[in-house]
Amino acid sequence: SRPNIGTVLNSWKVMWVVLADDAIEFYKKKTDNSPKGMIPLKGATLTSPCQDFTKRMLVFKVRSAKNQEHFFQATHLEERELWVKDIKRAITCLQGGKKFARKSTRRSIRLPENVNLSELYVLMKDQDKGVKELKVEKDKRLFNHCFTGNTVIDWLISERKARNRPEGLMLATGLLNEGFLLPAGDVSKDGAEKGAECVFLDQTEALYYFADSGFFCEGYSSDEDVIMKEEFRGAIVKQGCLLKQGHRRKNWKVRKFILRDDPAYIHYYDPTKGENDPLGSIHLRGSVVTAVEYVPDAKRYEVDGNLFEIITSDEIHYYLQAATADERKDWIKAIQSVSKTGK
Repeated sequence: SRPNIGTVLNSWKVMWVVLADDAIEFYKKKTDNSPKGMIPLKGATLTSPCQDFTKRMLVFKVRSAKNQEHFFQATHLEERELWVKDIKRAITCLQGGKKFARKSTRRSIRLPENVNLSELYVLMKDQDKGVKELKVEKDKRLFNHCFTGNTVIDWLISERKARNRPEGLMLATGLLNEGFLLPAGDVSKDGAEKGAECVFLDQTEALYYFADSGFFCEGYSSDEDVIMKEEFRGAIVKQGCLLKQGHRRKNWKVRKFILRDDPAYIHYYDPTKGENDPLGSIHLRGSVVTAVEYVPDAKRYEVDGNLFEIITSDEIHYYLQAATADERKDWIKAIQSVSKTGK
């Protein structure tokens, strides 16, 4: 299961989406017990990429057997490809009269009935009493907002959630299988992906991170043995696609934006080319961001509605457009917060 975005009453909302063996279920929050809705996959068809939305990238469409259309937007290309691959597998299995082979965590590792993994995850993420997130340098890469496998088992025992390490390992494997914890780095990924079962490793070499944390990994540059620029080190606060006006030609293009805190930067990318090479960056400390009704140099018919402007401390103006009024409000709030607190 991975967080995703779906349509409800034609408005785009962030949902927690779970692929079951015969349906896609979506929840308002990851910790909810019952889904807000579900899409049966028997007889369904999947379209990717889906071009129905000109202003939205990385969209795919699931059409149910009853011809109801559901649209989902991933946050990055790899995520969409993973979803598409698994949903197609599930649809193919159902066509052949089989169920999608995703074993129940509870059955496959014999979790006790009274264990609530959602509650355990919330406790584990607690700022004061939970598992501490670290920056770990390993194999010429810097992993931000992660922790080691043995730290998780130590925490489960110290909080009396497990009596011993084998019991702690069983709970941690449950959290990994259900997508609450995710593997970072080669050692933990091998454990999670190579065997028939998804295995959690009680090791200092194995790194993991919380599913909804600001985790990201930096590599050393190939030219010199230095870590990537300081501006990429902050935690990711928000990311998504917006329309941006170019500075020279004044034309509007879809760009993927990633907002980071401490240091306060927003980077923008060509959404078709991945996130290794940003087209530009905006240093947000001391900047001003406001909603605007129009853009001085834009022809009125070109862009209309949900516009906002960032003015940097050195007086550079950036004009952006969100897909909805709510999205504009969320971006403005996030950028204002980062520009005040981030260095």
